[in-house]
Parts: sequence; C-alpha cells; structure tokens
Amino acid sequence: MTPMTRMNQNWLPSIFNDLFDNNWVVSSNTTPAINVIEDKDKYEVEVAAPGMAKDDFRIHITQDGELVIGVEKKTQTEDKQNKKYLRREFSYSKFEQSILLPDNVERSRIEAKVNDGVLTVTLPKKTEEEKARALTSIEIK
Repeated sequence: MTPMTRMNQNWLPSIFNDLFDNNWVVSSNTTPAINVIEDKDKYEVEVAAPGMAKDDFRIHITQDGELVIGVEKKTQTEDKQNKKYLRREFSYSKFEQSILLPDNVERSRIEAKVNDGVLTVTLPKKTEEEKARALTSIEIK
C-alpha cells in the first residue's frame, strides 16, 4: 500500500472523529428525559423517546410496586453491501427506568400511549371507594 493510498483511506474518519468528538454532540447512551405530573385524580409519567414506536416499549409493575419502563429498538437495515459506513452510531437503543409507585395508584386502571415521540403512562389515583375496599379487617381467631 502506497503512502497516498493509506492517506486517502484515513482522512475522512479523522475528520469525522474531530467533528463528533466534542461537546456539541450528546451521547445517545443516556436515559431519556422523564416528566412526572400530578393532578387531583392521577399521575402521569412522560418519557421523551423520539423515533420509538409502540412495539419498542415494555412496561410492567414489579412485585415491589415499581413501574418499570423499558425501550429497546434495533434498526433494521436492508442489504447495504455497496455502502461503507465511516461512522455508525444509531443502529441500537436500549434503556430502562424504574419508578416506585405511590400507594394511592389504582394499578388495574394504568394506561399507556405513544404520541409524537412521547410515551405517556397514566396512573389513576384510587377513588374513595377503592381506598375503602383496600382497607380490610382481619378476624382474630
């Protein structure tokens, strides 16, 4: 390999490294921003997840009462045998966030939806009737 060939192969990656190895580009391996909102009858958890679809999310409640929101997206690439990537950073995204649920959340009515890159999980508060049902007395034998 001649010095000119080696130089031609290496100049572009060097420019990309100089351009992207600075504070202007934020790493994509961070947890997305989350808002938690409370009003008189519910809590809402909003997760900023641009580019994610409904099927990319997994939401569940643990036995310890934590709401777990997970996202995993693998970019499907078609056959690109004729393309040579000089830098590739957006083919896979994954994160998970846990939030301890308050005691006054009615778990059976939790709902979630995705709209314009924002996942919104609605956590309805228990009504007075639901709170009364939750209080059970234990018979002493």
